[in-house]
Amino acid sequence: MENIFEKQLLKGSVFSNKDIISPHYVPDKLPFREKQIESITHSLSPVLSNSKPNNLFVYGKTGSGKTSTVKHVLEQLDEFVKKREMNVVSCYINCRSHSSKYKVLLKALRSLFPDKEFLGYSASFVYEKTLEYCNQKKSHLILVLDELDKVKDIDDLVYSLSRGNDELESGSITIIGISNNLMFKEKLDPRTRSSLCEREMVFDPYNATELKEILVERSKVAFKEGCVSDSAISLAAAFAAQESGDARTAVMLLQRAGEIADIEQKTIVTDNEVTKAKASVEEEIILSMVSTLPMQQQLVLYAISQMTLQKKGLKKVTGEVEEGVLFSGEIFETYLELAKKFNERTISSRWYRQYINELEMYGLILVTNSGKGIKGQTRLIKLGFDANKIKIALEKELFKKE
Repeated sequence: MENIFEKQLLKGSVFSNKDIISPHYVPDKLPFREKQIESITHSLSPVLSNSKPNNLFVYGKTGSGKTSTVKHVLEQLDEFVKKREMNVVSCYINCRSHSSKYKVLLKALRSLFPDKEFLGYSASFVYEKTLEYCNQKKSHLILVLDELDKVKDIDDLVYSLSRGNDELESGSITIIGISNNLMFKEKLDPRTRSSLCEREMVFDPYNATELKEILVERSKVAFKEGCVSDSAISLAAAFAAQESGDARTAVMLLQRAGEIADIEQKTIVTDNEVTKAKASVEEEIILSMVSTLPMQQQLVLYAISQMTLQKKGLKKVTGEVEEGVLFSGEIFETYLELAKKFNERTISSRWYRQYINELEMYGLILVTNSGKGIKGQTRLIKLGFDANKIKIALEKELFKKE
């Protein structure tokens, strides 16, 4: 009897190397990020003359190329120092997975001693062992802390690492912090802020033209020649540009469109497959976006989803009821209660309005001004996605941080 996978192997595919069109792939070339690459390279260059580079704080929206750019520069640096046998070590840490000072330090120490296990040792031992390595090896350690805002005791972590440099007779520790939250630094302790944000860099979202060029370059290698139409690439870029310029969304759309073409045994990816891909990945994209939102935006969205499930709808003076419609002011009041519950500093009404605008831009909510049948003038807000799914996704993030 023929093995069921034999049939799959015999089927044709529009892909030549599917990994290239994966959101997790880091390309050798990063279009439209040349200035950022140059700036990060310049920031780290003191290490080449045995000096400590300044700490660097990189922030911008999800999918704007922050992580890929920093990783690209560090790969180049690692290659350079290895050839010249220089004492420079870099360590990338995803703070979503390592969300405390201890976990970050443990991850860093494991990168310095890959053959040893330090789990179970005290935080002070792990910290001192890291300093000891830098001192004895005269080594410069560069720690990349991605999604830095996920670290619960971030002030303590940054202060300890900064203070560690004062204790070192040779070598150094440099922090490169990456965050999607443009307001993250505002809630840091002033001492932490001054040490972490020695240099800052903002990544702007990609526009549709830039996203198209990124997809064109990826498609040349990911797809077989002539197997993806130019209009399909343009459409995927346009869809992603509407989702706040997220390059990962653009790549994900084109990858899924190719998979749909393979399933339907098409020989070319067209607008039709991209449109189908948008429908199939929309939920995945939105839930992924929700998990990467800054804490304050998550709380605002959580308030909206919670109230949407609890309320019966908005009753107009005519007696008509609009399902899922909420007043902006009542959402703000619920947000304030949630922020208190999660021990988060509350934002002002001005920043609340800014967050509402951004959530609308992401397509997560719908916002309209009150009209006929509503007393007074206010903004009406309605969740643009399944309230229960949003609430469950947010609870996974919010209660994990408690």
